[in-house]
Amino acid sequence: MKKTFIFTLGMVYFLTACAGTSVSETLPVTTKSPLPPTETVTPHPTSRPTETYTASPIPTATEAWIFQGPGNVTVPIILYHRIDYSPINSRYYVTPEKFEEQIKLLHDWEYTSITTTMLIKAITEGATLPPRPILLTMDDGNLDNFTNAFPIMQKYGFTGVLYLVGNYIGAKDYMNTEQILEMHDAGWEVGSHSMNHLDLTTLPPDALRYEIVESRKFLEQELGIPILTFAYPFGTRNDSALDYVEFAGYIGAMGASGYTPAQGMWNLYYLQRAEIKGSEDAKTFTRFLPWSGNPSFLPTDTPTPSPTPSRTPNP
Repeated sequence: MKKTFIFTLGMVYFLTACAGTSVSETLPVTTKSPLPPTETVTPHPTSRPTETYTASPIPTATEAWIFQGPGNVTVPIILYHRIDYSPINSRYYVTPEKFEEQIKLLHDWEYTSITTTMLIKAITEGATLPPRPILLTMDDGNLDNFTNAFPIMQKYGFTGVLYLVGNYIGAKDYMNTEQILEMHDAGWEVGSHSMNHLDLTTLPPDALRYEIVESRKFLEQELGIPILTFAYPFGTRNDSALDYVEFAGYIGAMGASGYTPAQGMWNLYYLQRAEIKGSEDAKTFTRFLPWSGNPSFLPTDTPTPSPTPSRTPNP
């Protein structure tokens, strides 16, 4: 598959930072650039040996599913990048062992993974959700999402959301279409993470449109599946980026930071996600969770949403 990349300094930052409407317009002129950067692991295998997993049933909380919304709902959204061994001690790598500890904890505490469409329906219209809903998301489309994260999450009965960079599909150390569709067929969602993973706040309108609007069209044509949500590269956005996200027909969008599970209309196009770093273990991981331990005790209060309007960029 032939790809064209925008040559920009934003590509250099990729390893050190990261969290249908049809439009017929002329695309911006682009120039070729190197494939996305990769890292080679020498002291550890890049993935676990191939294992055959039997998927556990999706966790079922002791409490019945309940109708939530419309308006504010409590749903933690977790953000991962790499599930592998880092050759440079990068914060964006979570080892498979740590990742499995975290996923097992979610299973033991009876969290249930939901879809972005379920969350957004709950916010906008109201929807029936499990007592302990959670969204597990992975940005960039790295190959280890398929080789390492996918089987571990299947083992414990969870599905997630892949946010893909259009021009990374099929590149070295990134997933190809067949692997992406295998995960989709197993219940995973797919969203857009732009075409080239650039800081959207630095782009002129034509390039901004290409990254946001055309990435949705490209992914839907390439994969043959709906692309309903967007994740901002680096978590950066401004009013222009938000306008294009809504114009493209996405039903919601993800930020790359946040320490509260409160979601609502106030942040529908910048939903709060908690980034899990390589330094996290099962104990520190729990600080991102609104419910812990025995699921027979569930808090009744919904966290108060931040007063910061969704169109105000983070500092």
